[in-house]
Amino acid sequence: MPDLTQRLDRAFNPKTVAVVGDKRAMGYMWLHSMKAFTGKLYSVQIDPAEIPGIEALEVPNYASLAEIPDDIDYVICAVPRPVAARIIADCAKKNVGAVSLFTSGFAETETEEGIEAQRQVTEIARENDLLLIGPNCMGIHNRRLGVRHSPDQDHGDAGNVGFISQSGTHCINFSLIGATHGIKCSKTVSFGNAVLLDAPDYIDYLAQDAETDVIAIYIEGTRDGPRLLRSLKAAAARKPVVVWRGGTNTAGSRAVYSHTASLAAAPEVWSAAMRQAGVIETDDLDETIDAVKALVYCKPATGKRMGLVAMTGGQSVVITDAFEREGMDVPLLTPASYEKLASFFNIIGGSYRNPLDAGGTIGMGFVPGNLKKLFEILDDDENVDAIAMEVSGTFIARRLRDNPSMMDGLLDILSEQRERSAKPFLAVTHPSHVEDVMADVRRKLLDRGVAAFTSFHAAARALSRTTAYWARRDGA
Repeated sequence: MPDLTQRLDRAFNPKTVAVVGDKRAMGYMWLHSMKAFTGKLYSVQIDPAEIPGIEALEVPNYASLAEIPDDIDYVICAVPRPVAARIIADCAKKNVGAVSLFTSGFAETETEEGIEAQRQVTEIARENDLLLIGPNCMGIHNRRLGVRHSPDQDHGDAGNVGFISQSGTHCINFSLIGATHGIKCSKTVSFGNAVLLDAPDYIDYLAQDAETDVIAIYIEGTRDGPRLLRSLKAAAARKPVVVWRGGTNTAGSRAVYSHTASLAAAPEVWSAAMRQAGVIETDDLDETIDAVKALVYCKPATGKRMGLVAMTGGQSVVITDAFEREGMDVPLLTPASYEKLASFFNIIGGSYRNPLDAGGTIGMGFVPGNLKKLFEILDDDENVDAIAMEVSGTFIARRLRDNPSMMDGLLDILSEQRERSAKPFLAVTHPSHVEDVMADVRRKLLDRGVAAFTSFHAAARALSRTTAYWARRDGA
């Protein structure tokens, strides 16, 4: 019999998918989402009132799973709770690869009916060795194959970040918001109440998945803490793992139980376990996306010494504070670097101790030659491990609107720096008063492979956490 990894691979890379119970009242959410699927898609629905709407979507509909002529790799079950056990039994008889139970109202309700309903579906799946994802979940997303939770999710090209989530909303948001930050998901899974398959099963799978370079996780609790720790530790030894835990306070813990019936560990115990596992710990979605962005776009490094380029004196103070607050260092440069800087740096309204107050030297329109010189000096300086530069909307927005080609030149310089240097490089694109312009700048930078963040704090925090990960893994 195939091992669990092989069986999960069938579910995460399906050739055939069946949606059971999608309805017009839900806007045929699942069928609309799955229309992008590159394989064969089927519907199972017996309500006569729903058949015309399904036929309009040009999805073949059957009265039962048994009637579908193909083997089914993955089933999405969206039926009312009283019907769920019967559909799970049908999945077992059909020998489907896996079923995700979108239906909620189980143990998380803390009612006798919900707890008993969860016991029934769990027992049926366990007795028949059926891979059950959930209940109370969104199931699997595979960007490359068009297996989606939402019609808004991108599809068709491959990604390299896996996301594991007890929350369906967080799972969708990570893929959608992450995409605006240049993060493309390889595979994601929302697993809800985790009655059979739990977080460690998905961690073990993604740790071995060739399409996944970075793993991110949202978790509220686990049935087997030692096993979770072992899985995290093994995965983090192979590829970066970012863990965001929900329910870190008393009220949050209550919300966790009502959400997925999970029991959460005390914050200090959890953080100690995460340090032992060697993962990157985050506190919310934004921090998780920023950490993943740094892992995907910045070259790995273990040193904490920053070379900083700001546009004005005030910003040079703030960028320094941000990185030092996160445990990074902003040292003096070497004498050789200062000798080079003295030959061309404009000290009228600027300074070059580190951080470099460089607006007068590179110009608010970014003088290519001088900016390249600054990067070359910081690259060569043995006191610098990583480089960050401010790209401020306050000073460039109007110039970009008046002269769009200026952006092309800046993109060339920053992307060349990222490619040429062995040191991590980050750009900080403050929205300032022109969020639309800077959102476009950030997108273009990410398209060229440059890590772009919306604030000094976000950049510093992300780089500090990822640098600590690489240092732990390399024993530095």
